[in-house]
Amino acid sequence: MPVASAAAPVAVDLGVFAHNEAARIGATLAALARQDIWAAAGLAPRMVVLANGCSDATAAQARAALAACPPGVAEVAELALGGKSRTWNAFVHDLSRPGAAVLLFCDADIDLPEPGTLSGLVRALLARGDLDGFTSRPVKDLARARARLGPVERLIAAGGGTLDDWRSALCGQLYALRADVARGFHLPVGLPVEDGFVRAMVMTRRFTDLPGGGRIDGDPGLYHVYASERRIGALIRHQTRIVVGGAVNAAVFAHLSALPGGAEAIPAELAAAAADPGWLGRVLGAQLPRWWGWVPPHFLTKRLAGLARRPGAALSPRRLAVLLAGVALDLAAYLGAQWRLARGGGPGYW
Repeated sequence: MPVASAAAPVAVDLGVFAHNEAARIGATLAALARQDIWAAAGLAPRMVVLANGCSDATAAQARAALAACPPGVAEVAELALGGKSRTWNAFVHDLSRPGAAVLLFCDADIDLPEPGTLSGLVRALLARGDLDGFTSRPVKDLARARARLGPVERLIAAGGGTLDDWRSALCGQLYALRADVARGFHLPVGLPVEDGFVRAMVMTRRFTDLPGGGRIDGDPGLYHVYASERRIGALIRHQTRIVVGGAVNAAVFAHLSALPGGAEAIPAELAAAAADPGWLGRVLGAQLPRWWGWVPPHFLTKRLAGLARRPGAALSPRRLAVLLAGVALDLAAYLGAQWRLARGGGPGYW
């Protein structure tokens, strides 16, 4: 009787996106080193620190932090040009192992308090044949330090709860994708918000079918902590960038949906967009403005639309105050995004 061989371990590649993170990269890599994925049975992980467009000592600090790692487990890739979407393309199509089955995407400025987060994301994705991606739950550092917060910081900490369910999105700070799905498309160079673009590509299989839930999920127990903005002005600037990114993505989606070759033409078009820094600007010039201007109106109403789906969420005075503050923030970001796009400030990165 032949002896059954043990299943080969699943190759998992982790890309750590680092742009001028010299002050933080050591702490993040230390947190990653404490993850149990490096000793997890059945997994063969590898980490690539993607030091892209850096003008500081990010790469040197990363190499120093990884000096004790065994050969082949971790490396630093220095990329001369920066940009999250450009770096995403390099990791997925050039720097990840061809045999990797799962790709992990991680920002260089987050913390991982629980040692099983990375392995949990990978195992949850592998266990669900209906999923193409698994997202980490984002937790503001403000939400973990309420006793030391001022009134503005408390308001910012509570504000995210009136937005969309995180499990239906894809948090660009930390998530996992099946490698074959990620390698099925490229990102246009210069996207201000790449995770929304990735989510749309995954959820619609590159517009080959209708959007629908079930291909991305998350687990509340698998989370990461990120540094939240702590001042209203900084938060408005951050939200403005998010709204600009969403409007840019919407314009790109409209362009892709109208390609003469249909969905079959999208991979080649995106490959061209990844190689041409001027592609995104030309698409925006052709698509915008429309009757509503440069930013679709749903970016202004999505918080209220969420309330309409669960009207009991704002019954308490505190929740109502947070909701109204969030609506005011949305209005400021919406108007700022309209102004920025009208002045040609859409394409860009970081």
